[in-house]
Amino acid sequence: MTTTDAMWFNNTLYSRMQDLLADYQQRARSIAESAEPLVTSITDLVQGGKRLRALLAWWGWQGAGGDADDPRIIDAGVALELFQAAALIHDDILDRSNTRRGQPSVHKRFQNLHDDNQWVQDGTHFGVSAGILAGDLALGLSEEIFSTTADATAFAVPARDAFHAMRFEVMTGQYLDILAEAHLPDDPEIALERARKILQFKSAHYSAVWPFELGGVLAGADETTLSAYREFSLPLGMAFQLGDDLLGVFGDPELTGKPAGDDLVEGKRTELVAHALISLNSQDAETLNNFLMHPAQSSHSIQHVQELLERSGARATVETEIERLGLETRTALDRLTVSDTVKSGLEDLVSGLIGRQN
Repeated sequence: MTTTDAMWFNNTLYSRMQDLLADYQQRARSIAESAEPLVTSITDLVQGGKRLRALLAWWGWQGAGGDADDPRIIDAGVALELFQAAALIHDDILDRSNTRRGQPSVHKRFQNLHDDNQWVQDGTHFGVSAGILAGDLALGLSEEIFSTTADATAFAVPARDAFHAMRFEVMTGQYLDILAEAHLPDDPEIALERARKILQFKSAHYSAVWPFELGGVLAGADETTLSAYREFSLPLGMAFQLGDDLLGVFGDPELTGKPAGDDLVEGKRTELVAHALISLNSQDAETLNNFLMHPAQSSHSIQHVQELLERSGARATVETEIERLGLETRTALDRLTVSDTVKSGLEDLVSGLIGRQN
């Protein structure tokens, strides 16, 4: 029986993902009992999350004529969730973030394992090393599962090409992100341009554009359909990430699972920060810049920096941009030539993503 119930999809996806990871856990144990935590760290991480990328692939697949309960799109969703897990694990290492979804991030989890067992040598280095390996493993498993899935369709070559393009863009965007924290331009307008490029290639494309397109490609969508998909998914991905940037500064820790102002402590050079630096006077801009570069040494509190971002008008500017992108998303959605069921599912997805609190 074919079903288009998103809750059914989420449950089916989760069950399939847990089955696959249980197999990998067994394979790790067959090598050594002590190797199992490497896979378990991934298994625990993927228990949470919005399943945004998998859901978009599922709707993209159906929009191009695929059956909702086809196991191939379920596995493609698993691959995307594991890709996301890899990105999160590595991102937390790069950002020196110790928390993810209200729990210790993966590299911190391994550091705690080292310290709790009173192992020798440096626990921090062990944690980071194990975290890198866990992220690499999640990325490799993602590629393995997606390749097997693509090979089971008539569109393996374009699907692989799209998946590889997504991976390359994320890695490149991630590098531009850390470069933006290290190499500060004198002109804040240039910083704003850089922040928008990072937003697009590190986040928006892999959060929305590529997953939606991958679902369509796997089902045989033509270029006209994929072009319409991009018109919908790009503003959606941009709005989603801008909302994430706001939550990283102003979000409620009880809802986000991250400490208050975590992006500020990590020194993130987001559009929010770029807009503030354009509008603030030189003294306040220097305060903001100094905090982002050396938060532990700053005499100013996170609350003070949050107030600077508010007073500059940057928060309002970003909120206005999210509203504009949301309207662009909904207009493009109205133009999509997909079934009412797919359109309704995408409308629900958009409503849940734009203006969210976690």
